[in-house]
Amino acid sequence: MDLHQYLRVLSRRWRVIALVALLGTATGVFTSVVATPEYQATSTLFASLQGGDDTSQLNQGNSFTQARVQSYADIVASPEVTIPVVKSLKLKMTPSELGARVSAEAPVNTVLLRLTVTDTHAARAARISNAVATRFAQVIRELESPDADTTESPVRLTVIQPATAPSVPSSPKTTLNVALGLAVGLVLGLAIGVALETVDTSMRDSKALAECLAAAAGPPVLSSIVHDSRASRRPVSLRDDTHSTRAEGFRKLRVNLQFTEVGKRPKVIAVTSPLPREGKSSVSVNLAATLAEEGAKVCLIDCDLRRPSVASALGLVRDAGLTTVLVGKAGVHEVLQTTGSFSVLTSGMIPPNPTQILGSPQFAAVLEELAEEFDHLVVDTAPVLPFADTPAMAHAVDGYLLVARAGRTSRSQILDALRILERVNAPVFGAVLNAAPARGDGEAHGYAYRYQPKPEAAGRLSALLSTRLAPRRQASANGHKPPVSARTRS
Repeated sequence: MDLHQYLRVLSRRWRVIALVALLGTATGVFTSVVATPEYQATSTLFASLQGGDDTSQLNQGNSFTQARVQSYADIVASPEVTIPVVKSLKLKMTPSELGARVSAEAPVNTVLLRLTVTDTHAARAARISNAVATRFAQVIRELESPDADTTESPVRLTVIQPATAPSVPSSPKTTLNVALGLAVGLVLGLAIGVALETVDTSMRDSKALAECLAAAAGPPVLSSIVHDSRASRRPVSLRDDTHSTRAEGFRKLRVNLQFTEVGKRPKVIAVTSPLPREGKSSVSVNLAATLAEEGAKVCLIDCDLRRPSVASALGLVRDAGLTTVLVGKAGVHEVLQTTGSFSVLTSGMIPPNPTQILGSPQFAAVLEELAEEFDHLVVDTAPVLPFADTPAMAHAVDGYLLVARAGRTSRSQILDALRILERVNAPVFGAVLNAAPARGDGEAHGYAYRYQPKPEAAGRLSALLSTRLAPRRQASANGHKPPVSARTRS
């Protein structure tokens, strides 16, 4: 992945990354809070060589002492040191446990030895450190003089800096733990974000949908409808917010749909989706309103006989509709309802056999009757993948419009839906990406038309039009053409 892809992961998965980073930080804080504070007390010993008068002997003795000190650091925690200390201080620990708390450091090119004791109590850590230093000096003197009666130890260890009780615990280091938890959380969060982005095959934007359809030699993407949280309360975007970006997306869909086949506009348009809850009904309603906006006679038919939603969205009666006509209880014009600029044929009562009804000649006859009266029929259908209802009506429609929801519909679901429709030789006019992100989609440009005329300007415009149109109206009333100078110029 390059830098651009990582930035895209950050923009899409920032919630996951932030959550994991927060968990890492919380882990660092929790570790620091529950950890028992420990203190370190250090005593310093100086190693000196006995004897030697001239400079040569002193230099050799210094080298000898430095080499010895490096070896002494390895035997600080030996039982010869820890057993007497445990007994003398009456510690509630074993010699091996004390040895685990003692460490020694011999800086290079020095004859110093630093003994550090770690304990949960500051004062006790200092007492143990001083006791270990004193006992260690005795052990070294005994080791360097095997015959204590006749031989004097050539090396002497002297405590030059006794340990004092520390005022600040050495652990836990809260700042370090929090910083480390944050760093680990960020790295882990980014890794999880990359993994989710890799396995996520959903259509994030119109570009991804176009690439998916192009790879399968499928139809084009006709439009991208931006997400609107108020869409459920305002089902017809052109009626409630006619100049919004969402409304313009439906107008773009209308224009592109009319030019899918040159010289032949689709008359009966079935709108479907691979799975439920992808917005096909919302697209159907707004497509009908958009087609009616240019003056065409449009009828919206709810053929989703599994879970119809057009009637509830538009506030219409659902019980009398398509199934009422198909069973012969009413004529098609008796159950047609009107909402705004287009007519609606609701689903009617939900039947026990939707697939058989939608594949019957009676259903095709109803659509044919309506097609003679209306310029366009927009048919809201059931999802393709769960049911066979949509392919069953292929003989009665001109083609399908496939709706995919951004961030939900996957690549495999789109390809499976296309294959099902291809098996019944049903043309797919194109695809629509619904609920696209307002900023992340390549087609969702934030250029909205805001028509807000001033009252005085509207008054002047009305007066001007009245003045110019008055001669034309008078001439029309007298049966004469107005003079050229009085004609309205465009």
